[in-house]
Formats: sequence, structure tokens, C-alpha cells
Amino acid sequence: MSLRGGTTKQPRRHVYPSNTVRFKLRRDYRYALAVSKGLFTPGNITQIELSTPINAPIGRCFDLSRSIDLHIESTKQTGEQAIAGRISGLIELGETVTWRAKHFGIWQNLTSKITEFEYPNHFTDEMFSGAFKGFRHEHLFFAVNNQTVMKDIFAFESPYGRLGKLANFLFLGRYMQKLLKERNRVIKEAAETAD
Repeated sequence: MSLRGGTTKQPRRHVYPSNTVRFKLRRDYRYALAVSKGLFTPGNITQIELSTPINAPIGRCFDLSRSIDLHIESTKQTGEQAIAGRISGLIELGETVTWRAKHFGIWQNLTSKITEFEYPNHFTDEMFSGAFKGFRHEHLFFAVNNQTVMKDIFAFESPYGRLGKLANFLFLGRYMQKLLKERNRVIKEAAETAD
């Protein structure tokens, strides 16, 4: 920051080529709250946003999005399993789930908790322990023209300081994008083919 009235240098934003996904550093009330809770370090957050239109009622989309069983179906490629907490059915406010999955050839455990819940409009899960320094995943649902728009806002911070930031930029952001897009594809297919 210049003491002579110059402009403040803004953090560099990394924008990946996709019309539905944006990676960026974000400073707003949600992430100020997350920082105050110790979830993130200020200015070191990678964020992915996805919007998925689904030809199904909002309540069905909401429930499928919080289904442990459907999540397992959508993560077959990583062998993900629920091993503690809520291990099947629909997760609720205040409940936790511990996932075990293989990422980059290493088996890892991650525990998340549902910290916000308002049926059928939104819920949020946050990491309580795992490989990330922190993450927060907001699931938002909007009824639009007889469709549901499901929006994900997934913010995470890698461990290992500058090395983690480099990993985010080189491959981790794209890897997380791919996992989320596959999850949303499975939710969309299940919602649109349900009786």
C-alpha cells in the first residue's frame, strides 16, 4: 500500500478456462467469518463455484445432495467410503461424517460437519479434520422456471504454506473441480430419473 495515496496492490486472481467454474480469492462476510473461526488464513483461499441446472423439484435435489449413499456412488473413482459418524442416509444439521478415500495414491481420512441447514434452500459443511488446512462447502438451491439451480461454493486452503499454494495453482484446484463436477453429474442424473 502506498503512503502517498497510491492504489493498493490487489492479490493475483487465477481464472481457469470454464464458463461455469471460477477459482478466485474472495473476501466477503462468509469468509471473514470462516477466518474468524480459524478455518482459513486471510488471503490464502482457493474457491470453486459451480452452477448446475436440474429438471427436478428443489426438495429432491436438496435431499440427493446430502445423501451419504449417493455421495459414495459419485466418488467411486477414489474408493470413498463413510467410516464414522453418519454413514448412510441423509445427513442433518450438527451431524458429522468421516470419509476415507484414496487421493494421489494415498489413503486419507476427512471429517466434515453440517454447520448450517435450511431445507430446501441451503446447507453448509465444513472440515473438522483432514488433509486440507480448512474447507467450507456451501450448497445453495434455487427454484427457477420449473427447474432447480444447484450452486456449489467450495472454498479451501491447502496446508504447507507456499508449497500448498503452488499445488493449488498447478493441479489441486483442477482436481477438486473434477470431483465436484462428477458429484453434480450423479446428483442431476438421479434427480431427473427419479419416479
